[in-house]
Amino acid sequence: MKVYDISREVFSARVYPGDPEPRTTPVYRLEQGDLCNVTALSLGSHTGTHMDAPSHFVPGGKTIDQVELSRCVGPCQVAEAHGPLTAQWVEERLRLGSPRLLLKGQGEVTLEAAEKMGELGLLLLGVEDYTVGTTRTGPQVHRALLTKEVAILEALDLSQVEPGEYLLAAQPLKYGGLDGAQVRPVLLDLQ
Repeated sequence: MKVYDISREVFSARVYPGDPEPRTTPVYRLEQGDLCNVTALSLGSHTGTHMDAPSHFVPGGKTIDQVELSRCVGPCQVAEAHGPLTAQWVEERLRLGSPRLLLKGQGEVTLEAAEKMGELGLLLLGVEDYTVGTTRTGPQVHRALLTKEVAILEALDLSQVEPGEYLLAAQPLKYGGLDGAQVRPVLLDLQ
């Protein structure tokens, strides 16, 4: 069995324009005579590889601690994607049977593709960019997916992964009441 870490390192990952930059502050340090090392963190809920909760764009939507973990763990398809995705492209991929889809490359999730994903019951969508859609279409694409409770996994690193079928484990941190959280997802190649 091969395990692929498909996350990005938090402090060196790109940050969405306007989001807070991640920072660390030493609280206790062994070299200063303290009993242990402890570090305070300051970062946005969408820093690094992260999952969007419905409440990120849907008023009254579920928060990250309410996302069903069954959406985050299970069979997954990695598909190469470039350019704008169509509803037909989505139908062809989801016909293969995997309820979770990770997009490798620069595939643009269009509103049409997002609506088709929600309609066909996709559980989770992952992308390598730090957001789905474009600057212009991102809010609509997020709403189309999140109103159907499709878990959105963003800022993945699929550079070492070939397209194909895998087992995904991508549980978000349990931040009570928040709109998103960091994830360290792994893909398992069981062959």
